Amino acid sequence: MEGESEDIKKLLDEEVKKRDNFFEISYENPDPILVARRYKDEKISLICSLFAYGKASLIVRFLDSLDFSLLESSEEKIKKSLKNSYYRFQSPDDIANIFITLKRVASEDSLENIFLKGYKKEQSCVDGLVSLISALEKVNRYDSYGYRFLIGKAPLKISGSSALKRWNMYLRWMVREDNIDFGLWKRVEKKDLIIPLDTHTFKVSGKLGLLKRKSCDLKAAIELTEKLKEFDKNDPVKYDFALYRIGQEKKI
Repeated sequence: MEGESEDIKKLLDEEVKKRDNFFEISYENPDPILVARRYKDEKISLICSLFAYGKASLIVRFLDSLDFSLLESSEEKIKKSLKNSYYRFQSPDDIANIFITLKRVASEDSLENIFLKGYKKEQSCVDGLVSLISALEKVNRYDSYGYRFLIGKAPLKISGSSALKRWNMYLRWMVREDNIDFGLWKRVEKKDLIIPLDTHTFKVSGKLGLLKRKSCDLKAAIELTEKLKEFDKNDPVKYDFALYRIGQEKKI
């Protein structure tokens, strides 16, 4: 088993080195971070990550259609400007309200500071996300299926919580810094990040023997992160993009 683990580490390390390239992300090889890193702004990045579900090319096309300067506009202008915007489960009202929510939050504090209030208790990204998601809920009571799908639920306990893939991806962008991630937040440690686990990464990790859990949930994301710490205890989430591409390109 030790030899197998070394082989997997070698495979992943090679993929990390290969993928750590600014041109790994392009319109030919799309990913929502393509839009996020153009602005390098914590609020715009959160919008990009929350809409990161579905086909990558369609996500990028939708994000490119948004006028992010609306985050500095009045709520009336936001609603008027986005009245014809749709994305899968999200209606124009849903899209307008995520802009309104982030505008209201920004008037009180930065997203980083709100996250840190929870994170600093025990250096837990789960606690940080509870703090951040709860703050978004507090400033805007608007609710619908599409909006709730975007925001998700604050993970008040590990068991039974969703994997929070899009939120953990957002944290990866904000905290890590290489040729793909842009590391705007300097007070959160890379070692505390949790792998952004979706069904593709879940399946690949199972095939590689990195994950035994049968449910793709937050508990599985933490289990996989702990396993990846055996390969790099200080930056386990650096393997996220490698696992994603291995699955996408059907390398196993």
